[in-house]
Amino acid sequence: MSDSLKNVSRNLRLVSLCTFISRIFGLLRDQAMGTLFGAGPVLDTFTVAFRLPNLARVLLGEGALTTAFLPIFVEELNERGRESAARVTWAVFVTLAAVLCGLVIVVELGLAALVSFVDLSAETRLLCQLTATLLPYVILICLAAQLGAVLNALGRFVWPALVPVVLNVVWLAALWWVIPIYWSDPIQQVQATSVFVVVAGALQLAFLLPVVWRCGFGYRSDWRSATGVVGRIARVMLPVVVGLSITQLNGMLDSFIAWGFARPTGAGPLMPLPGSPAYPLHAGTATALYLGQRLYQFPLGVFGVALGTVLFPLFTQHAQRGEFDKLRGDLSLGIRLVLAIGLPASAGLILIAHPLATLFFQYGKFDAAAATMTGDMIVCYGSGVWAYCALLILQRGFYAIGDRLTPMYVGLVAMLMNVALNLTLIWPLGGRGLALSTALVAALQCAVTCLLLQRRVGQLLWKEIAWTAVRTLIAVAVMSVVCLLLTLPSASDDGLKLRGLKLLVPLMAGGLTFLAMAWLLRLNEPWSVLFARGQIANTSEA
Repeated sequence: MSDSLKNVSRNLRLVSLCTFISRIFGLLRDQAMGTLFGAGPVLDTFTVAFRLPNLARVLLGEGALTTAFLPIFVEELNERGRESAARVTWAVFVTLAAVLCGLVIVVELGLAALVSFVDLSAETRLLCQLTATLLPYVILICLAAQLGAVLNALGRFVWPALVPVVLNVVWLAALWWVIPIYWSDPIQQVQATSVFVVVAGALQLAFLLPVVWRCGFGYRSDWRSATGVVGRIARVMLPVVVGLSITQLNGMLDSFIAWGFARPTGAGPLMPLPGSPAYPLHAGTATALYLGQRLYQFPLGVFGVALGTVLFPLFTQHAQRGEFDKLRGDLSLGIRLVLAIGLPASAGLILIAHPLATLFFQYGKFDAAAATMTGDMIVCYGSGVWAYCALLILQRGFYAIGDRLTPMYVGLVAMLMNVALNLTLIWPLGGRGLALSTALVAALQCAVTCLLLQRRVGQLLWKEIAWTAVRTLIAVAVMSVVCLLLTLPSASDDGLKLRGLKLLVPLMAGGLTFLAMAWLLRLNEPWSVLFARGQIANTSEA
């Protein structure tokens, strides 16, 4: 195995392990939220309110800001040294803090005016209040993500990957040991939850500051001399925001449509339209969508985001040096890894969706109907895991060569298609139509992005990619048969142990079957990712 591939595999495993730990805590957190509030209007409203700060975290923090900042930071570090890179770090940090504080203040004032002077429904009023409480989290998590980008550029991947663990641990501690004890009213409980999310954001930022200091990038009082570089970063951020935001924006639009088209208690027809159409969705759809997204984001975060995080510095270095043969090799390697892991992940989520939803969420006020609805969302969203992962790789290929507009244009068209499909499919399919449209659009966006990227960097290594795809599909087919044979029907009176068995038996058998088939078919990519074994063709040096 080449040194480059060894480094990619080692860093990928480290980031994936940290992300896996975070996602486990995240699932426990979502389980606690469902148990405490149930799939109803209160939790629906919180999930929609949390969308805005969470979207800002993904876009400005983990997405656009990191993508725009990292190449310029690497350039400063390589060409002008550590002191110049440190000044850039703190110029971006201070400027970002000032801009975000200003934006949050403006939005807070707007929400305060809306609540004070407009006659709102109880659900809308609560939505505004929760959004106002959660907004400061945007500032804290975006600043933490910028420091995480610095550490990623320095090859320190573990500390940034552990940042989400801090949020989930604080959130879980609040749900288990604080909120149920001091508050009994659901509205007060959900408001207290929002406050603890902001507290967790402060701890996430504090978690990274000492690490950055130890790496020699502590605060520089002369940061103002680097404000020109901040302008460069700002100019490239807008198209990157749009390009990277589409999957997240589609998910956010799904939630808003689910919230707006769900039938309120005692409501009549949807609106005075010909035929007086009824509301097509039920209360709890927004919660089921959110939980479905959380489950499909499990493999996306553990593998897709981790792979993009590890590969992007390599893409950037090869592009800046004009080494397009190595860039094509790394892109092809990324696609092969996505196929070898993303396709079985998609199939696995589809096969175990309902046992997964039952085991993790069917407790307390979260009943069997809500668990079934959540399972349906996992099936639809899960079908597109491979596409979501591939998009993260392909878009970063464009950003590495300095093309930030093409992903933006493709993404805007994809978002319009998703809205059209959403408003079409909710009538025959209900909430499942929202999740299915997002997966379909992601697959189409992935194909178009790949074709356009080849026009810029040259032909990818399709013979090797196709060979990986064929062997993966054969292994996935056998895995699926084994899972289906071992899947047992669920019942509402299943105990915890029986629920666990109904999930773990097909999950473990399917996973072992896939790995066995990969070994028989000499599909070495999964083995390389998991254990750094096997010989993957050295595409980086092809």
